[in-house]
Amino acid sequence: MRGRITHDTNPDRDARKDYWGVVLDSPAPGALARFYATLLEWEVADDAPDWVTLRAPDGVAYLGFHLNEQHVRPTWPSTAERPQQQLHLDFEVQDLASAYQHAVELGATPAEFQPQDNVRVMLDPDGHPFCLYS
Repeated sequence: MRGRITHDTNPDRDARKDYWGVVLDSPAPGALARFYATLLEWEVADDAPDWVTLRAPDGVAYLGFHLNEQHVRPTWPSTAERPQQQLHLDFEVQDLASAYQHAVELGATPAEFQPQDNVRVMLDPDGHPFCLYS
Protein backbone atom coordinates (compact mmCIF):
# COMPACT_ATOMS: atom_id res chain seq x y z
CA MET A 1 0.00 0.00 0.00
CA ARG A 2 1.43 3.38 -0.93
CA GLY A 3 2.41 5.56 1.99
CA ARG A 4 2.52 2.69 4.48
CA ILE A 5 5.55 1.20 6.17
CA THR A 6 5.20 -2.50 5.44
CA HIS A 7 7.80 -3.81 7.87
CA ASP A 8 9.15 -1.76 10.74
CA THR A 9 11.99 -3.58 12.51
CA ASN A 10 11.93 -1.30 15.57
CA PRO A 11 12.01 -3.62 18.62
CA ASP A 12 9.95 -1.09 20.63
CA ARG A 13 6.39 -2.14 19.79
CA ASP A 14 4.96 1.20 20.93
CA ALA A 15 7.20 3.07 18.46
CA ARG A 16 6.41 0.91 15.44
CA LYS A 17 4.52 2.31 12.45
CA ASP A 18 3.28 -0.86 10.73
CA TYR A 19 0.26 -1.82 12.82
CA TRP A 20 -2.85 -3.25 11.15
CA GLY A 21 -6.13 -4.41 12.57
CA VAL A 22 -9.79 -5.30 12.36
CA VAL A 23 -12.56 -3.17 13.88
CA LEU A 24 -15.96 -4.46 14.98
CA ASP A 25 -19.02 -2.26 15.48
CA SER A 26 -20.76 -2.65 18.81
CA PRO A 27 -23.48 -0.96 20.86
CA ALA A 28 -21.20 -1.55 23.90
CA PRO A 29 -17.56 -1.56 22.73
CA GLY A 30 -16.11 -1.86 26.23
CA ALA A 31 -18.09 -4.99 27.03
CA LEU A 32 -17.30 -6.63 23.70
CA ALA A 33 -13.61 -5.73 24.09
CA ARG A 34 -13.55 -7.36 27.55
CA PHE A 35 -15.07 -10.52 26.05
CA TYR A 36 -12.31 -10.76 23.43
CA ALA A 37 -9.55 -9.65 25.83
CA THR A 38 -10.45 -12.54 28.13
CA LEU A 39 -10.98 -15.02 25.29
CA LEU A 40 -7.66 -14.22 23.60
CA GLU A 41 -5.65 -13.12 26.66
CA TRP A 42 -4.82 -9.83 24.89
CA GLU A 43 -4.26 -6.53 26.67
CA VAL A 44 -6.38 -3.40 26.39
CA ALA A 45 -4.31 -0.70 24.67
CA ASP A 46 -6.89 2.11 24.38
CA ASP A 47 -10.14 2.40 26.31
CA ALA A 48 -12.65 5.18 25.63
CA PRO A 49 -16.46 5.09 25.70
CA ASP A 50 -16.67 4.98 21.88
CA TRP A 51 -13.44 3.12 21.01
CA VAL A 52 -11.47 0.27 22.59
CA THR A 53 -8.37 -1.39 21.15
CA LEU A 54 -6.86 -4.75 22.11
CA ARG A 55 -3.23 -5.47 21.35
CA ALA A 56 -1.85 -8.92 20.66
CA PRO A 57 0.98 -10.03 22.97
CA ASP A 58 3.37 -10.04 20.02
CA GLY A 59 3.32 -8.80 16.46
CA VAL A 60 1.58 -5.69 15.22
CA ALA A 61 -2.06 -6.74 14.88
CA TYR A 62 -4.86 -5.20 16.90
CA LEU A 63 -8.56 -5.71 17.36
CA GLY A 64 -10.67 -2.57 17.67
CA PHE A 65 -14.23 -1.99 18.86
CA HIS A 66 -16.17 1.05 17.67
CA LEU A 67 -19.40 2.41 19.14
CA ASN A 68 -22.32 1.94 16.78
CA GLU A 69 -25.63 2.42 18.58
CA GLN A 70 -27.46 1.23 15.43
CA HIS A 71 -25.60 -2.10 15.29
CA VAL A 72 -27.77 -4.98 14.04
CA ARG A 73 -26.68 -8.51 14.88
CA PRO A 74 -25.49 -10.29 11.74
CA THR A 75 -26.97 -13.62 10.74
CA TRP A 76 -25.04 -16.86 10.25
CA PRO A 77 -25.58 -18.30 7.79
CA SER A 78 -26.82 -15.29 5.85
CA THR A 79 -30.09 -15.22 3.98
CA ALA A 80 -31.49 -12.63 1.59
CA GLU A 81 -34.07 -11.55 4.18
CA ARG A 82 -31.74 -11.26 7.18
CA PRO A 83 -28.70 -9.08 7.89
CA GLN A 84 -25.52 -10.53 6.51
CA GLN A 85 -22.14 -10.80 8.16
CA GLN A 86 -19.46 -8.52 6.75
CA LEU A 87 -16.56 -10.57 8.08
CA HIS A 88 -15.69 -13.13 10.70
CA LEU A 89 -12.62 -13.78 12.81
CA ASP A 90 -10.72 -17.09 12.77
CA PHE A 91 -8.73 -18.42 15.73
CA GLU A 92 -6.63 -21.58 15.48
CA VAL A 93 -6.68 -23.63 18.68
CA GLN A 94 -4.98 -26.82 19.81
CA ASP A 95 -7.89 -28.15 21.86
CA LEU A 96 -11.16 -27.38 20.10
CA ALA A 97 -13.41 -28.70 22.88
CA SER A 98 -11.63 -26.67 25.56
CA ALA A 99 -11.61 -23.49 23.47
CA TYR A 100 -15.31 -23.97 22.66
CA GLN A 101 -16.21 -24.38 26.34
CA HIS A 102 -14.15 -21.33 27.33
CA ALA A 103 -15.87 -19.18 24.71
CA VAL A 104 -19.31 -20.31 25.92
CA GLU A 105 -18.36 -19.57 29.56
CA LEU A 106 -17.44 -16.02 28.48
CA GLY A 107 -20.79 -15.43 26.76
CA ALA A 108 -20.37 -16.74 23.21
CA THR A 109 -23.07 -18.91 21.71
CA PRO A 110 -22.59 -21.64 19.12
CA ALA A 111 -24.14 -20.92 15.74
CA GLU A 112 -26.92 -23.28 14.73
CA PHE A 113 -25.14 -24.10 11.46
CA GLN A 114 -21.78 -25.83 11.88
CA PRO A 115 -20.22 -26.50 8.46
CA GLN A 116 -17.19 -28.63 9.41
CA ASP A 117 -16.13 -31.13 12.09
CA ASN A 118 -12.88 -29.32 12.91
CA VAL A 119 -14.47 -25.84 13.08
CA ARG A 120 -16.89 -24.36 15.61
CA VAL A 121 -18.71 -21.26 14.42
CA MET A 122 -19.45 -19.09 17.45
CA LEU A 123 -21.30 -15.81 17.92
CA ASP A 124 -19.83 -13.20 20.24
CA PRO A 125 -22.15 -11.31 22.64
CA ASP A 126 -23.02 -8.79 19.88
CA GLY A 127 -23.63 -11.54 17.30
CA HIS A 128 -20.40 -11.24 15.29
CA PRO A 129 -19.41 -14.69 14.01
CA PHE A 130 -15.98 -16.07 14.83
CA CYS A 131 -14.52 -19.49 14.19
CA LEU A 132 -12.47 -21.72 16.41
CA TYR A 133 -10.62 -24.30 14.36
CA SER A 134 -8.00 -26.98 14.78
